[in-house]
Amino acid sequence: MGLWNRIIPGCPARDLWRPYASLFYLLMVGEFSLSLAAHVNTCEANGSVYYVGEWYFLDSDHCTQCECTSEGPACARTECTSLPPACMHVSHYPTDCCPRCEKIGCEYRGEVYELGELFQPSECEQCACDMDGIARCLVADCAPPPCVNPVYEKGECCPRCKDGPNCYTDASQSRVIPGGQYVWVDSCTKCRCHDGQDVGYWEGNRLAKCERVKNCSPENGRDNS
Repeated sequence: MGLWNRIIPGCPARDLWRPYASLFYLLMVGEFSLSLAAHVNTCEANGSVYYVGEWYFLDSDHCTQCECTSEGPACARTECTSLPPACMHVSHYPTDCCPRCEKIGCEYRGEVYELGELFQPSECEQCACDMDGIARCLVADCAPPPCVNPVYEKGECCPRCKDGPNCYTDASQSRVIPGGQYVWVDSCTKCRCHDGQDVGYWEGNRLAKCERVKNCSPENGRDNS
């Protein structure tokens, strides 16, 4: 005979359920409590309580953002993008993760200029920082100097011929003569260098044009003059 079919004198059958029903109830409640313990309903951070699904930043690190999940906080760190090289004023607010660029100019050869500013990075360049943040420059185009010994003066773009136009008498480049007149380089040879006014006078040619007197030998020719 089963437990539940036994009849004990003086004890109703329904009373036999009570101790076992109470035990069953305790077991069910305990299992449910363990199941709840395995899942988190809230997360604690920054001295506050967050519910599942809520996002928040850590007060100790404004670059770390977290989501409260049923498994606990899930966090990730924000990577800041690089600031533009032409940034002229950077601000870093206490509540921000990444710095902010408050003012942008023009970057040119490692230097930063304000919008609308005119500047001269070298003697041969005139530049302007346009409002679109791009530096635009005009570069001087120097003509070839009409001499073989030009001098670059500080603060000037193009070289100057301090001694005036001149050139070499021959390819040995051992002698320089002034331009604009004939010069006797020996008793039988006279040379003329450009004077800077001849059409196409330079054209990359730095040698004089020379004429030799016919039937002339240096020892019997004319003297240099």
